[in-house]
Amino acid sequence: MTAPRPPIAEKPGSARKAPRSRIQTRNRQIILDAALEVFSTHGFRGATLDQIAAQAGLSKPNLLYYFDSKDAIHQELLTRLLHTWLDPLRILDAQGDPQTEIMAYMRRKLQMSQDFPRESRLFANEILQGAPRMESFIRNDLRALVDEKARHLQAWADAGRIARIDPYHLIFSIWALTQHYADFAPQISMIRGEGHDPTDGAEVFLEHLYTRLLAP
Repeated sequence: MTAPRPPIAEKPGSARKAPRSRIQTRNRQIILDAALEVFSTHGFRGATLDQIAAQAGLSKPNLLYYFDSKDAIHQELLTRLLHTWLDPLRILDAQGDPQTEIMAYMRRKLQMSQDFPRESRLFANEILQGAPRMESFIRNDLRALVDEKARHLQAWADAGRIARIDPYHLIFSIWALTQHYADFAPQISMIRGEGHDPTDGAEVFLEHLYTRLLAP
């Protein structure tokens, strides 16, 4: 838990409709950072506004000035996450070398697990609950992007440039084999020892795996 911060001396009302000040922007970010820690640890159902306020070092009334509910905070975090979650797959270039493009995608997903482990767990927790706040995103944005990239992968396979493997399951396997390092980091640490980087050696292993899997 971070040390308590001084109360935020701001008046409610019309200030919310005006452009946010630097202090308001900073305090919103403090709350979102704290909420990300709480939600990624306890999930949406297990998290409370009191926990988020304590993690942020703010009073609950201070927190409610910026977000009127736990759901509003959670939705803001998901919205920010989804703006960047698709980027690694979007970059996969149908005009590039197939193995180079697929390996680069795998590395980008692995890097995301290293750089954004809490965001990955936030995403995983939402999926485990049936994706009630992300269903539209998954059925529309994510599905459309995966369909598009699966067509590219299938075209590469049909041209004999990669092995004939199911393109959807190839994408799913990359998600599983990279996000695992963020979502199950405690398990990996318990097995390999505290202080051990969960992703140590992962990239070399995955490169070897996919090089053999994709060879035509």
